[in-house]
Amino acid sequence: MREEVLSRFLGKAGGTFPMNVILIGYRASGKTSVGRRVAELLGYPFHDTDEIVMKAAGKTIRDIVDEGGWPLFREMEKGAIASISGKDGCVVALGGGAVLDEENIKQVNENSLFIWLKADAETVVNRMRKDGNNGAQRPPLTGGGTWKEVAELLRSREEVYRKNANFIVDTAGRSIEESCKEIVRRLRKSEGGGQENGEAREPPGR
Repeated sequence: MREEVLSRFLGKAGGTFPMNVILIGYRASGKTSVGRRVAELLGYPFHDTDEIVMKAAGKTIRDIVDEGGWPLFREMEKGAIASISGKDGCVVALGGGAVLDEENIKQVNENSLFIWLKADAETVVNRMRKDGNNGAQRPPLTGGGTWKEVAELLRSREEVYRKNANFIVDTAGRSIEESCKEIVRRLRKSEGGGQENGEAREPPGR
């Protein structure tokens, strides 16, 4: 299956210039878990920009933000994205707010297909509460409570996520494996340029 998926994904048999799969979306939407599995299915290396930042700093995101605020983290995030900008044939999980900076998108835009992993506020909050490391690693983005923050930020970022996405995969109510299968199905369908319910599109400026 892997060879068939790659052939369709590249849009040409025997392609030698592999594309990147870039996963975007809010925190706890499944980018890391789903990304690792999709990378396995495609035989691609996997990169998570949050993990790159934490490894470089030797600290959690919470520690980075506590010491230098979100501007420091965003600066380090930009560097992490730049470090993978020249890579081909990989799966990348971008931090939830990375798409708010157009420079970040430009860094990885060439030869890449963007997939928005979408999840509603209830799903995100439930996943965050079940993840014991979430609070320790990722501080709040606003001064509001968890539910209010998630709902407001999802609304404010929806247009940006949608604008940059070639495909949208709703992970709410889906297991990691189910989300991965849906992504692979979409990649296979992409050869013919097919669209489903308006969820597959070519973003402006691509």
